[in-house]
Amino acid sequence: MNTWAFVSDFDGTISKKDFYWLVIDTYYPEGKELYTKWKAGEYMDIDFLQQVFRSIGQEESQIIEDILSLPIDEHVPSFIETVQNSGGDFYILSAGTDFYIHHILKHYGIQDVPVFSNKGYYENQNVHLEIDENHRHYSKRYGIDKSIVIKELKEKYNVVYFAGDSEPDSHPAKVADLTFAKDALQEILRENGVPFVGVDSFQDIERVLREKGILQ
Repeated sequence: MNTWAFVSDFDGTISKKDFYWLVIDTYYPEGKELYTKWKAGEYMDIDFLQQVFRSIGQEESQIIEDILSLPIDEHVPSFIETVQNSGGDFYILSAGTDFYIHHILKHYGIQDVPVFSNKGYYENQNVHLEIDENHRHYSKRYGIDKSIVIKELKEKYNVVYFAGDSEPDSHPAKVADLTFAKDALQEILRENGVPFVGVDSFQDIERVLREKGILQ
């Protein structure tokens, strides 16, 4: 078994745009008001996402086409390969849904990347989440408790690196051995006194890991 792992959030970290924004911008303008209420604490993350994903109203082929239009950090596929060739395992940890993540991974030919996320499926022109309250990773707020996943991986690996960009990522950041933070996550971690390396892209992350001698 490999001795280290790199775990990355998906929306806003691997992808340049959150899938929920793609849905709101394309099919669900009312979602902007819902977003404001969510950010004001009137909705839990998982309730906000479920409402947005149930408001698409398109055939599955169209939804998949939309998913594949989601821009990602261009450096991600080669970075994952570099991690795997350097003796590391790569994981995706998302409080969104595996429904769109698996389509993206397949589209870019990315293999051997386990995904920890909320299970999603297509039905009646929308994407639905299958939340199991008895699952060991269950979180009432996010559907999946990212910090529990990182704790479990730390039992398997000597070192676990993590990358994220927003509030849900502040919890696993406290558990990971080293966190790479983008965007809003930087300020959140700064305020909470959680150490991190600030980055803008996976090229930045790769540069740091090469300097540390982790990547070959």
